[in-house]
Amino acid sequence: MRRCPRRRTHDPKRRRPPLSWLAVVVALATSAITVGLAAPPRLPLNSLDVMPPSDRVTGALGMLRVHEQSCQSRDLTDQQRRQRIVDLAVQEWSYFGFTVVDYTENQPSTRGPRKGRRRWSLLNSSDTSRVADSIAGYWTVTPEGTWIINNQNERWKRTGADTRWRTPWSAAFISWVMCESGLAESAQFQRAVAHHTYIDQAIRARDRALSSAAFTAHDIGETSVSPGDLLCSGRRPAYRSLADRRRQMGEGARTHCDVVVALDLSRRRILTIGGNVRATVALKLLPARPTTGSGLQPAGGRRPLFAHLKLRAQPIASDALDHSPALRAAVCSGRLLPVALTTADVAPSAALARC
Repeated sequence: MRRCPRRRTHDPKRRRPPLSWLAVVVALATSAITVGLAAPPRLPLNSLDVMPPSDRVTGALGMLRVHEQSCQSRDLTDQQRRQRIVDLAVQEWSYFGFTVVDYTENQPSTRGPRKGRRRWSLLNSSDTSRVADSIAGYWTVTPEGTWIINNQNERWKRTGADTRWRTPWSAAFISWVMCESGLAESAQFQRAVAHHTYIDQAIRARDRALSSAAFTAHDIGETSVSPGDLLCSGRRPAYRSLADRRRQMGEGARTHCDVVVALDLSRRRILTIGGNVRATVALKLLPARPTTGSGLQPAGGRRPLFAHLKLRAQPIASDALDHSPALRAAVCSGRLLPVALTTADVAPSAALARC
């Protein structure tokens, strides 16, 4: 006879393990999937002073028009600049639904056919049209943005508003983050629709000692990683070092960069956020190794990294993600459900402690 599993009853006195910020976010995403909650809205200006990317365009899908292209210079300290870069990336990650992609585990994905990583997300096909004008807003800060938006308008007219963007938008996302972080001049950060443009700028900044550029390029492991830096991979060609790219400076290449938002020393992970990661803004958990003198460094992974673009600014705390207002607002909103807390981590969450 087949026995039914014993049903567990809730014991309010039973002590749950403390939650890390990651466990909180995974729980948030899992809970929202369970009960059909929408992704959190963006924060009001008094919490994070930034123009939503969707406000940079006007009109309905199929008739979107560029409303604002400019970037505002901001007089920030080194620590403020780095934290603002993290805060901007985190707010977009929140708005797109807290997708988490774990490259540290060789396990099947919890959603979709791709293997080798775990993935949690709120974003589904019905959200495609909801975030489309935000992606358009990312495009507006790039030189080719208007043309790309017009081209996508024609595509929507033919196929409907639930059609995803045809042009990969990960570099536009990074360009928007840097624009809103106050790097308004192209001499500081060359906004573009392809990552290799600003990677080359960072290489030239280091090789020629250009003081105006905000980032300088380094090989992986050459210098310490801090939140606010960028980590980049080469897809085609499959670069392994800056020397590989130097031989092709100015040529087209399929590359991808993400913003470093935290270093998880105890679990040996580097946490990054990037755009157009499986059609959303996602947090990646990258395997890392401790090193003497240069802290935590990327170690292996599904797609090896070849470039570390270091922001010319003093480093900030490794837990910068915990201090982002968007994460704090999400954690403190009371959206978590006990059923989702089975992914509890080991360290208390600084964000949760401030509620």
